[in-house]
Amino acid sequence: MNIDIVRTIGAVTREVANRVREGRPTRVVVASRTYDTDIADLWDALTSAERIPRWFMPITGDLRLGGRYQLQGNAGGEITRCDAPRHLAVTWEMFGETSWVDVRLEERPDGTTHLELEHAAHVDDARWEQYGPGAVGVGWDLSLMGLELYLATGAPNDPKAAEAWLATDDGRDFIGRSSDDWGRASMASGTPPTSATSAAERTTAFYTGA
Repeated sequence: MNIDIVRTIGAVTREVANRVREGRPTRVVVASRTYDTDIADLWDALTSAERIPRWFMPITGDLRLGGRYQLQGNAGGEITRCDAPRHLAVTWEMFGETSWVDVRLEERPDGTTHLELEHAAHVDDARWEQYGPGAVGVGWDLSLMGLELYLATGAPNDPKAAEAWLATDDGRDFIGRSSDDWGRASMASGTPPTSATSAAERTTAFYTGA
């Protein structure tokens, strides 16, 4: 995998916010970036049962508003909003917990499309202090990179090659840079620098097995 790591990491804007959802404090991570394709193509890549496995992971279910989906070996949930081609929202149900993912698209005058992905969850203070936003942020960074590679070539990503790449120096560098950037986003939201940095280091270790 020939990837410009610095450019790929830099293509994503990362934000962290604290909100209230269902009457409970909610942690929110937001990742956004622009793709070199039109909004119809990007929407189709995000919602087509045939195309999702080419950049993300195998999926089954009833992929329409009110339907339920299941990602192989990962999260499942309900499709709660499907306003083509601009807003997709789903519940993200995993390990007995429910969180919420919203994806919004905006077509730019130059024909590119801006994507904003928001993942909101009820996370207790102890878990947040341990890993911070990078716990899910790094995973979404990897997914957004996989989407870019697929859109650029049209060829399905090879899961085995992707897994092998993560164990290389480049893969570990990507994870470290992603963790560090999520740590900086956490600081910008008000987390003390020492806490954000420590959480980012633990996230890097978790993803790299260090």
